[in-house]
Amino acid sequence: MTELDELPLRPELRGRTPYGAPQLPATHRLNTNENPHPLPAELLADLGESLGHAALELNRYPDRDAVALRADLAAYLSRTGGVPVEPAQVWAANGSNEVLQQVLQAFGGAGRTALGFTPSYSMHPIIAAGTGTAWVDGHRAADFTIDTDAAVAHVQQMRPDVVFVTSPNNPTGTAVDLDTVAALYEATEGVLVVDEAYAEFARTGTPSSLTLLPGRPRLVVSRTMSKAFGMAGLRLGYLAADPAVVDAIQLVRLPYHLSSLTQAAARTALAHTDALLATVDAVKAQRDRIVAALPGMGLTSVPSDANFILFGHFADAPAAWRALLDRGVLVRDVGLPGWLRVTAGTAEETDAFLTALGEVAPAHRTTLGD
Repeated sequence: MTELDELPLRPELRGRTPYGAPQLPATHRLNTNENPHPLPAELLADLGESLGHAALELNRYPDRDAVALRADLAAYLSRTGGVPVEPAQVWAANGSNEVLQQVLQAFGGAGRTALGFTPSYSMHPIIAAGTGTAWVDGHRAADFTIDTDAAVAHVQQMRPDVVFVTSPNNPTGTAVDLDTVAALYEATEGVLVVDEAYAEFARTGTPSSLTLLPGRPRLVVSRTMSKAFGMAGLRLGYLAADPAVVDAIQLVRLPYHLSSLTQAAARTALAHTDALLATVDAVKAQRDRIVAALPGMGLTSVPSDANFILFGHFADAPAAWRALLDRGVLVRDVGLPGWLRVTAGTAEETDAFLTALGEVAPAHRTTLGD
C-alpha cells in the first residue's frame, strides 16, 4: 500500500495527525461532551413527518441559502441571546466546524494568520492548516483565564487576520469576560470569532458575546445544535454576525451545502426548543454535583460554564485515564499534564464516574507539595 509520505501532500500538512476522540468500548462514555438525554418522543414523531415531507423533493436541490432555517435560528437567538438578531445576520452549515472553516476560507488563507488562546479547541489550528492559514498560539494564564492586557498586547504585536476566543473554553470550561472580548475586538483589524459551542450551559449571570454584535461588524459568534440541543448526529452549526460577514461567507460556501433533510430536521428541532433545552438544567446539575464531590477525593476542578469539567491534579494523568477506563468509564485525556476532562452525563453515569474516581484517586492524585 502507498504510504502517506509518498503522496504530494502540502508541506504544512506533513507530520500532522487528524482530530479524533478515542472511540473505545466502555460502559460509560463521558469523553465527547454530548448531551446524554435522548430526544423527546414528540420531537421524534415530528421529525419523521418533516423528513418524509422533505424526501418527496429529494430529486431537487435544497434551498441554497437555507432562508427559512436562518429565520428560525435568528428567532431563537433573539429570544435567548440578549439582543435582536435578524435572519440576514445568520449563516448555517454542517456543524460549527464547517462554519469556522468557511470563516477562514473567507478571511484567512495563504499569507494570512489566525491566533487562538491555547489550550483551547484543538480543531481551530487544524482548520487553519486546512485552509492554508498560519497559526499563532496566544497563551492563557496558569488558571486558564485570558489575561486581557497580555492578550491585547500579543494581538497588537502579531496583527492576525482572524482571532479565536472560545467561551466557554474547551477543554477548560472557563468563560471569557465580555470586557476581554471587547478589548480584543478593538485590538485587531481582523475578524474576531467567539466560539460559543457550549453557551447554553453557562452559569447564571454569564452573558453571551451576542450582546456585543451591535456596532462591531468584524465580530462573529458561532454556535452549534450538537450540545445543548442534543443533536450531535444532525451536524448543524451556525453563526451570527453583521450581514456583510454572511455575504462574505457566501463567496466561499459550496453550493447547496446543507441538504434538504438537514434543514428540515433542524427546523423541526427548533420548533421543540423548550423541550430540548429542558435537559440543560439536568446536565448542569450533574456538572455541579461532580465539582462538589471532587474536593472530598483530594482533587480539584477548573470553574466550568460548559457541560464538562477539567479535573485533577494527577501525578500521571494517562495512568489515571487508563484506570478509569478499566472500570468502564471513558473520560478524555486532553494532553494537559495533571488534568483529565469528563462530560457531565446522566445521574446514573455520574454515579458510575464518581464511584470509579473514588477508587482511582488515592493512587493517582498528587499529594500536597508535589
